Amino acid sequence: MSYFAAAVVRGRSGWAASELDLHDAADVDEVADLLRDADPAADVSLMFVESDDAYLVVLRLDEGEDLRIFGSDSAFADESRLGKLLLSDVEAPVVEIEEVEAADDEDRPAADPTADPVGDADLLADLGVSAHKLLALCATDGLLPADVTAEVCQAIGCGDEVEELRES
Repeated sequence: MSYFAAAVVRGRSGWAASELDLHDAADVDEVADLLRDADPAADVSLMFVESDDAYLVVLRLDEGEDLRIFGSDSAFADESRLGKLLLSDVEAPVVEIEEVEAADDEDRPAADPTADPVGDADLLADLGVSAHKLLALCATDGLLPADVTAEVCQAIGCGDEVEELRES
């Protein structure tokens, strides 16, 4: 299993991104601790975990507290140790994928009917990415997790930091 895990934190001087190694994490609390350690004084800490060009998990801490998690597909928990670690305690989202409006861009492929998102789809709403937008991005057939991360990060203002991290 290959994965990319990026911590994106917003502190007093703006956004900063760093790559995280999750191989030794025993549970989601240890993953949250790794995210906290990226910048203990951060107002907002996000982690984007992309796995095998198929799954995306977004974790969020506000001032180091109240972990919120969103996963693009519940199947990730069944298919890998990392997926189980991140999503085993996460429940279905409040907003179902059938309720999501069609993507704004008509050139995009139709939604993937097999996607089963879980968790808090609204975790980025105050940063400019609504639950509907996040669900639509994750359900768009043909968009890789890296594409979703890039689009979300551009929308919230940390796209350059994550792009630089990928290139390093």
